[in-house]
Amino acid sequence: MGPTDLRRARFARRVPAALSELVGPQHGVVSLPLHLVWSGLTSFDLDQPRLRMSYYRSVLAEGQHDDLVRYLHHDLLVSLWPTLRMLISRDVREVWESSFAELADRPRRSSSRSHV
Repeated sequence: MGPTDLRRARFARRVPAALSELVGPQHGVVSLPLHLVWSGLTSFDLDQPRLRMSYYRSVLAEGQHDDLVRYLHHDLLVSLWPTLRMLISRDVREVWESSFAELADRPRRSSSRSHV
């Protein structure tokens, strides 16, 4: 088992059984514990798009199972996923998309524009 497989296995153990388990806040200011954000900003206003994206990136990257279900919300995760998936590590993205069809099937933002 290579380093990539080990990292993915570590992330896979954290993922909830269903997205519906993610019952975190959708609005307001949320303070994250130091084991999730050990430097810089620790409070995030979920009503501000940039802060909401930073919050989700931090929780997905550093959160254990209990953190994920406590701090993430299933509807927000699904709505943010097309952009969020480009801002997180490949290992995290592939684990979440292989675990949840509703994320893997989300339309992706295209960097190319269609010309008519």
